[in-house]
Amino acid sequence: MTSSQRSGGEILVDTLKINGVDTVFCLPGESFLAAIDALAGPDETIRTIVTRHEAGAAHMAEAYGKLTGHPGICFVTRGPGASHAAIGVHTASQDSTPMILFIGQVARGMLGREAWQEVNFRRMFGSMAKWVVEIDRAERIPELVSRAFHVAVSGRPGPVVVSLPEDMLTERAAVANAAPYVRVAGHPGPAQLSRLVEMIDGAERPLVIVGGGGWNARACADLGSFVETFSLPVVAGFRRQDILDNRHSHYVGHAGLGPSPKLVERVRGADLIIALGGRLGETTTSGYTLFEIPRPAQRLVHIHADPNELGRIYQADLPINAGMSEMAAALAGLRPSERHEAETEARRKAWLAAAREEFIADQIPGSMPGPVDLGAVMLHLREALPDDAIISNGAGNYAIWVHKFHRYGGFRTQLAPTSGAMGYGLPAAIAAKLVHPDRAAVCFAGDGCFLMSANELATASQYGLGVIIIVVNNGMYGSIRMHQEKEYPGRVHATALENPDFVALARSFGCYGEQVLEIEGFAAAFARAKTYADERRKPALLELKIDPEAITPSATLTQLRQHALASRHAVRSAP
Repeated sequence: MTSSQRSGGEILVDTLKINGVDTVFCLPGESFLAAIDALAGPDETIRTIVTRHEAGAAHMAEAYGKLTGHPGICFVTRGPGASHAAIGVHTASQDSTPMILFIGQVARGMLGREAWQEVNFRRMFGSMAKWVVEIDRAERIPELVSRAFHVAVSGRPGPVVVSLPEDMLTERAAVANAAPYVRVAGHPGPAQLSRLVEMIDGAERPLVIVGGGGWNARACADLGSFVETFSLPVVAGFRRQDILDNRHSHYVGHAGLGPSPKLVERVRGADLIIALGGRLGETTTSGYTLFEIPRPAQRLVHIHADPNELGRIYQADLPINAGMSEMAAALAGLRPSERHEAETEARRKAWLAAAREEFIADQIPGSMPGPVDLGAVMLHLREALPDDAIISNGAGNYAIWVHKFHRYGGFRTQLAPTSGAMGYGLPAAIAAKLVHPDRAAVCFAGDGCFLMSANELATASQYGLGVIIIVVNNGMYGSIRMHQEKEYPGRVHATALENPDFVALARSFGCYGEQVLEIEGFAAAFARAKTYADERRKPALLELKIDPEAITPSATLTQLRQHALASRHAVRSAP
């Protein structure tokens, strides 16, 4: 507690320290110079990472929030800076990630005049953030920033936006500090847990679908104990594949982009779905086709941190409002009732074994056109990377190979935006290397995806971060081209790309760069890149030249086009 005179910037930074902040990501602006000055105080206990674009700073803060469970902190200036950073707020919202975006604002006496770079942030972020606030007096900083931390981590985690008028940050005030934030979450009740056991005991074809935010290592371990006790297969929601180690005998695959057709049918044929943590959103449910709305054919247990999500789309037989760590701890203590039938349990175990066998079979990639085979790349990395390697990616069809064939080693080995944000992979890998400097951080990016954040190679190089970037170059916006061929076969427009020399680009940043033109050379090239990144503590980039025909693991562009044309012909020929 203190009541000495401090500037608003000093009060703000002291509040961050009290709440355990050790890293902030920013692109400096004159609107929050007082906060920057306070960050450069005598102890410098908060590490300041300066990025080359506000989107990069916001992506890094979001990834930091995913990795640690504590709010990722980002500072940007008003107007253009806040607009650039909005993509990170959107990702944090859709990914349920705790994050606080601090934005420098015009002086209080200029508000409402459309002063230089002025934006009404309540309107701008009102539908995207959990809470938006503008601090009007320095003495209110401890109160309002404390609330920002509580809102960001409690219930369903998410982003908070805090506007900081620049004259408020220079204003001096004598105010006491607030105590550190305390996370608030719902807990399951005894009656709900008893009902859950009854439903599992009576199920022959159950599935657990895991997702959402708020997980930690202990909760993931508790999940493993629960599913082992009840012989339950686990399906990962879209880009939540690191909640359960993929080598675990109860992990049976992922729902999302490019799921196994057999797994899709298994979800449809289940007699009990336990949705643990996820919203059951569009991608996880294959466009809301896996479950009938509003009443699924399968019996449904829906467990979510936000009570407003329960019953929002699907009516559950058993809705439970609980945080993931609280719910997982309760699940780990459950046991089958004495009334459960041995025959039902035997069928459940057979259902689990069959699902696991299908997953293992689906892990064998087929061949693809061209001299560089992404399936073979993933098989090599599956063996070459340590179990705790952190794999990041943005958006694009290249990610289908990553999600389908890599085996994530457990909690926070995957950083991938459920929001579908391109350019996310490299900033996320940078955050991963800052949080876990001793772990491998590998970023996958398409050629279009990479150039949305390639400037952050400078950030990684400046701070000595040995991330490895694998650029999958097929000379086009691949996922859009795929949809184009499906919807407008043969009418290719606005999807081709003319790219720079990626190897020369990497080297211009002081990084390692190498191009791989044949799959036979990938293993040695990756070994060289990893050695360079580990020993020099600098980024290393490998460019993989991919045949444009290789658009998905199961179909080529030509096959998609021919199928679309044949379908149209059949429709026109129908009586």
